[in-house]
Amino acid sequence: MASLKEIRTRLSSVKSTRQITSAMKMVSAAKLRRAQDAIIRMRPYANKLLEILSSLSENLETDDDNIYGNVREVKKALLVVITSNKGLCGAFNANVAKMTMLLAEEKYRTLYRDGRLDIIVIGKKGADLLKTKRYKILESHHELFDHLNFEKTLPLTNKILSSFAESEYDEVQIIYNQFRNAAVHELTIEQFLPISPVKSEPGTDNDIYYIFEPSQEYIVKELIPKYLRILLYKALLDSNASEHGARMTAMHKATDNATELIKQLQLDYNKARQASITKEILEIVGGAEALK
Repeated sequence: MASLKEIRTRLSSVKSTRQITSAMKMVSAAKLRRAQDAIIRMRPYANKLLEILSSLSENLETDDDNIYGNVREVKKALLVVITSNKGLCGAFNANVAKMTMLLAEEKYRTLYRDGRLDIIVIGKKGADLLKTKRYKILESHHELFDHLNFEKTLPLTNKILSSFAESEYDEVQIIYNQFRNAAVHELTIEQFLPISPVKSEPGTDNDIYYIFEPSQEYIVKELIPKYLRILLYKALLDSNASEHGARMTAMHKATDNATELIKQLQLDYNKARQASITKEILEIVGGAEALK
């Protein structure tokens, strides 16, 4: 059994750790509330924009004007990997990195082997994990999560759209954690480009014919890039909310584990103290008997 001093030292250390994890849990809960509000407000807008875009696209006679919907033979692809800048959030970043490596080794195996698969990472932890596994990263954008807003994401989104329009890439995939609730986030692979029009169900509002000003083709041409910019921003908001939820859950579990460990250490301390007192009593009694 460890000495009383050793147990006291460890007990003090675990109590300090519990204070830290408990504080981090409360900080993450506050950040989660703001991040959750942001993604919940964004989703109806993105969904309605997609609904309008789908309604307009269905009635077009040709898709020639939709350069972002051109389906080509995949000769070069781009993976946009979204992780976090900070750790202590369980398997949040590791799962995204594993899925990225799985895609590179299986779906895009030939492209990856021939150097025709590029990876852009948003988030410092994802970049570190992939570099550790010797994956070549084209760009890393950890600064986007510093005061995340729509305007900061535009340069990267516009660059990706331009690269696809100029046939530099034939397919673009986004890998991120989609936010469900504080305790649940779903690892998601979403095709960013080429964009696939969503067909509406018969009998919905999309069967109604509208008068467009200016032309229907012009409106679609303007809406598609706007929707794609919103789509990438929504993925970042999803990942941001998921990160805080994962960290809050991880810190909650860490706090509970520290509490259980403190109870066990306190019990060990009491046992050791009792054994020490019993030993001292026996020594005193033995000394008194020796003097008789």
